[in-house]
Amino acid sequence: MTHVDQSSKKQTQTSQQKNSIGIFVDIQNVSSIKGKGNFLLEFAQSKGRIDCKNVYYNSHYINQVYTKNELEILGMKGVDVPDNSENSADYRLINDCINWVAFNPSANMIILILGDWDYAGLICILKALRKKVIIFAQRGSESSQLIKLVGNENFYFVDELPQLVGNSNKIQPQNTALMSQINYNEAIKYLTEAIKTASSQGKPTVFGRIDKLMRQRCANYQGYSSIYTDDGKKFKSFSQFIDVAVKDGKVRKQNQELFLTELDILAA
Repeated sequence: MTHVDQSSKKQTQTSQQKNSIGIFVDIQNVSSIKGKGNFLLEFAQSKGRIDCKNVYYNSHYINQVYTKNELEILGMKGVDVPDNSENSADYRLINDCINWVAFNPSANMIILILGDWDYAGLICILKALRKKVIIFAQRGSESSQLIKLVGNENFYFVDELPQLVGNSNKIQPQNTALMSQINYNEAIKYLTEAIKTASSQGKPTVFGRIDKLMRQRCANYQGYSSIYTDDGKKFKSFSQFIDVAVKDGKVRKQNQELFLTELDILAA
């Protein structure tokens, strides 16, 4: 690799690390985001640091609630807009997005999952503030005017997310590796949340299920090898990580199932 290529790659990585990203999802407009939240987060992480990830839904509609619950497991924040008046969710999303940008001057990239022309005003404001805007829409219900506002290079369909993430992983493996790291304390947090989730669903809290829930909850967690201790070491197995967590009194283990400690149960 030439010196110029290395310099270009370093500049790209530095630029991505500086990007402060906000994600705003309108479930009412883009129901097809269901099942693709993990791809959305991976896509965003390949662009920079995610500092806001809001999901707007109407709790009167059970399908929207199911999708919201799925995205919340991945760490996104559900915002309930139960008002059935026309464009109520649109107004709330627009207001929150503008406020977030106003109080976070370092924010320089907004990823919008929507497709309604009603958001044209928001996009114009963001572009006037020199924010990069990326849109993901639902195929068949997208607004051609929105495409013109952001340009074809910044407009995608939600069903393209798996392919986009796959291509990103192939092109930039170094970036993916850097993003897929969490420290021990973060891992304990997601371990506890995973146990709570499995228990609330009435399912056995066996290692495999807990590991899977942790992956869904935290995009940066890619198995035990992505957990780093304070001295920079990695765990050799998921069992080793659990043994340390048990020793530290974070969780209990019985017959290959995991349980919350009494302190965690009281906190819940």
